[in-house]
Amino acid sequence: MSVKRIGIVVGGGPSPGTNAMISAIAIEAHKVGAIPIGFHDGFEWLAQRYTDEQHEMTIDEVSRIYLNGGVALGTSRIDISRDPQALENSLAALKKLGINALIVIGGDDVISSVIAIERESQGQIRAVLVPKSIDNDLYLPTPAVAPGYETARHLGVEIVNSLIKDARTTGRWYFAVTMGRPSGHLTLGIGKAVSATCTVIPEEFKQPIVSLSDIADIIEGSIIKCRALGRSYGVVLLAEALVEKFDPREVAELQDVDRDAQGNIRVTEIDLGRKVKNEVQMRLEQRGIKVTIVDKTIGYELRCAQPVPYDVEYARELGYSAVNYLLKGGSAAMITTQNGEFKPIPLSEMFDLEKGRGKQRMVDTETENYRVARDYMVRLEPKDFVDPVWVETLAKAGGLTIETFLQKFGKFAK
Repeated sequence: MSVKRIGIVVGGGPSPGTNAMISAIAIEAHKVGAIPIGFHDGFEWLAQRYTDEQHEMTIDEVSRIYLNGGVALGTSRIDISRDPQALENSLAALKKLGINALIVIGGDDVISSVIAIERESQGQIRAVLVPKSIDNDLYLPTPAVAPGYETARHLGVEIVNSLIKDARTTGRWYFAVTMGRPSGHLTLGIGKAVSATCTVIPEEFKQPIVSLSDIADIIEGSIIKCRALGRSYGVVLLAEALVEKFDPREVAELQDVDRDAQGNIRVTEIDLGRKVKNEVQMRLEQRGIKVTIVDKTIGYELRCAQPVPYDVEYARELGYSAVNYLLKGGSAAMITTQNGEFKPIPLSEMFDLEKGRGKQRMVDTETENYRVARDYMVRLEPKDFVDPVWVETLAKAGGLTIETFLQKFGKFAK
């Protein structure tokens, strides 16, 4: 089957570099004699069998959009694999428009939709996934990163670096909650690059349920250690995904909070920064320690930023490879580049049958990469409990007796 009309759909949240993918796909399609069809707003209209929310993309239209932030075609989080009618409608609309190849740009939340289209079309529509995600949680071979991640990290570093300067200037603390779910890749990546005082991610907790108290203990210990070192300021980064490990009985909002199309908690609606700030501030003030803490969210401003050169180049390579893979008869794969070479990964290897969704890559806290990040943080570690004189200094900095300090923070000695 020759490829004559290639559909382009963007799913999931915006990610820097997406326009470079769209541009590369459209230009390469024209070069090989195919017509690129850009669908508006992801699967939103296809799921309703609408065929007018699309247009034939021209080279003039896309030739200079690769450096632009945002998504030229729009995007949505509709997952057509979860609704038989939506899937049927989408297939009918695609067939009516003569689409015989489909390139979906997205993350782990659209993998099931791509698989469903390829399967249910019975070979009439070849479908592939081009990855993008600022969360960097796609199940890519290590050490590959997801397109969009480096740009989001770069902008996040600039923001946090300004906060660090302000914290030093004013003698205050910032608790910044960073976008990224369900992994802590983006938060850790920003924290490691900018040398934040302390970075807390969900992967460091081995227990399934994490309490607000667990997080507050880490940060309170960080503040106490900084005070013992003669430092009255700092910046703490918290991964928003920490909320997903909270017990709903502790955080009442989780019981009624909105969920996205995949059933995930909209973690941005939980004010994690303020909750942690209030808890830590209350603890310290009860012991007569006055600290100024400001909570901040670093989120949506990362998604539609102008991509850095790395992401532009990376995205264009993937778009180019996707078209040529389809031309060679390929289908049902995620397009990747590894060691400078194109390599498709079957979507069956990217799908978690038990969870019914794409596999996700979490931060591996057993690696040297993570250990380096931890060593540059200011946190209570086992080595802080070896020297009795230092323990006494820490206890004094926290307004505690040595006995109470050990009772409260002794768990970090293990």
